Amino acid sequence: MNGRMVLERFPAGGPRGSWPAEEFAQARRLEGLQAEVVMDIATDAFLVIVRSGDAVDVAA
Repeated sequence: MNGRMVLERFPAGGPRGSWPAEEFAQARRLEGLQAEVVMDIATDAFLVIVRSGDAVDVAA
């Protein structure tokens, strides 16, 4: 186990000026998740991940 959960995958060859992985990660951060974008070289994709151990408190 690598200690992360993949929330979404985005192809690396997106349209110029478009950052869908970053936009998706930002929306998840606004929801309280510690989402980040990493590059998966093997699949040529950007992954939006949450590392295990990052507590998510959804109760307000």
